[in-house]
Amino acid sequence: MKTNRYSGLHKQGGFSLIEMLVVLVIIAILAGVAIPVYIGMKPSIRLSGATRQIMGDLMWARMQSISQNNNFRIIYSNNYQYKILDDDNNDGTSTTGESIITKDIRDEYYDVIYSSSNPDDLIFYPRGNATNLTTITITNSSGTKTVTIAMTGRVKIEQ
Repeated sequence: MKTNRYSGLHKQGGFSLIEMLVVLVIIAILAGVAIPVYIGMKPSIRLSGATRQIMGDLMWARMQSISQNNNFRIIYSNNYQYKILDDDNNDGTSTTGESIITKDIRDEYYDVIYSSSNPDDLIFYPRGNATNLTTITITNSSGTKTVTIAMTGRVKIEQ
């Protein structure tokens, strides 16, 4: 009986240099296509993020107004900052002991601005309703989105 002296050895596995180069070329091609697409989408992503932030802040102010049983006032400072006033005595101004939160959408979304259809401050009352129908338009280079606040206090993003 004849035995092969190499029969006890295992064939060593691995990737050849050619196989590794082919994989690297494929990854480079995919990255070359994906990166410009992602960079082109970033303004749209920032616009959506700023819209969600504004909507979330408005919904938070409404819920705080209901839970604390006092007015919450949204004060438009400029086209990228607004303040949320916890108006404990419901007099419409910031007095000692009342908290005021300043929000700047350019902290995270540097190319986004907003404008309101109502130049007066927006007020959420303890029953959850709002002073008037307001539309906030959020804009950047990729387009425009709107957040509407109904008199019932409902806050929603319009598509």
